[in-house]
Amino acid sequence: MKHNIILTKKGRSIKGTVQLTGSKSECNRALIIEALSNGKVKVENISDAADAVTLAEVLSLESKVLSQKSNDSGLKTQDLRLINIGPAGTAMRFLTAYFTLQNEEVILTGSERMKQRPIGILVEALRELGAQIEYVENEGFPPIKLKGSLVQQSNKISIKGNISSQYITALLLIAARLPFGLELHIEGDLTSRPYVEMTLAMLQTAGIQHNWQGNVISVQNQEFATTSLYIEPDWSAASYWYSIAALADEAELFLPGLAQYSLQGDSIITEIMANFGITSQFKDGGVYLQKEAKEISRKIFDLKECPDLAQTIIVICAALGHDATFTGLETLKIKETDRIKALQNELAKLRVKLIEKGQVYKLDCSEKQIPERIFVNTYDDHRMAMAFAPLALLIPQVEIEDADVVEKSYPAFWKDLEKMGFEEEVKG
Repeated sequence: MKHNIILTKKGRSIKGTVQLTGSKSECNRALIIEALSNGKVKVENISDAADAVTLAEVLSLESKVLSQKSNDSGLKTQDLRLINIGPAGTAMRFLTAYFTLQNEEVILTGSERMKQRPIGILVEALRELGAQIEYVENEGFPPIKLKGSLVQQSNKISIKGNISSQYITALLLIAARLPFGLELHIEGDLTSRPYVEMTLAMLQTAGIQHNWQGNVISVQNQEFATTSLYIEPDWSAASYWYSIAALADEAELFLPGLAQYSLQGDSIITEIMANFGITSQFKDGGVYLQKEAKEISRKIFDLKECPDLAQTIIVICAALGHDATFTGLETLKIKETDRIKALQNELAKLRVKLIEKGQVYKLDCSEKQIPERIFVNTYDDHRMAMAFAPLALLIPQVEIEDADVVEKSYPAFWKDLEKMGFEEEVKG
């Protein structure tokens, strides 16, 4: 049963330590690498984000199936298996590639929203490589039926770079296991480049070498090394504490475990939030956040390489009445919800407009009003809930719809807010 949460906050100061969960992005990549390594790679500090838990459960079951097959030489290929990954978009993309290498038939499906999220570009690329994939319902969308094992027909494929970096990552994760390797040509601009760099860095830690020249990434057929992959705390989760610091009058926070030189592209939040007077000092094995008085001067934010921060940054600017322009938001319309439309709907409750002009988005805060109470629809999107929750520093009552939606990436979010002095009333 869904329930809402009503947030209130006495005073506008924030101080304390917040221990964040492991990075969902790192963890999902590491889990696939571990599964493909035949036991050579182990993952440490696994994230408790729902997406990572879902992926881990699927891969654990797959490991048991493979073990059963290897222990029973007379065992025939199992009957068609149905795997439901719910709303876990990363799991859908990564598992689509992963199951092309497994000697069995599966149907990958998910939530109703998942069935609306396109996967055709990845499927076509895998088909070019030799995978057998069929659409079960609608062309270009999950659910899909995969029949392994892939018989490689080609090692050269092209894929658009401005749709989703997860398609590229899914292909790179399986590249070293392809008999002829992979030569991946990226067409046009690459959205979320740091996520691709993260993938390649983690593969390199696991012994997989690559060559990246211009728009071509090449990975040869090669073996994984015996190693472990440690999952750093989640910089995306950290961004909400930067938001809270920005909206507070006084803020002193410590986030343990976060590194200055991170694989996660969302660590760019330190630079972005410096514009709002938030300093980041790395010491004692983590990062200290402190609020300093500063006039906001930056007018243009290019979020192409960190689109998961978009809602957070846009809501901060709206709350502070800062008219800003945003670019690099092309992928937001195919996320857990159409995030552009969701932002427009919810910001309207503050009488703030997010105006779309081609691929440029402008905030108009000229009529901004801070109400006594606001009800925030979340659209089954964890980032909508967490981006708007910090408004409780400005608005006496903030009611967030479907509070459990944060389970997807940051299950302890509400508990952490409560520890930092936010009062919560569960409703429904």
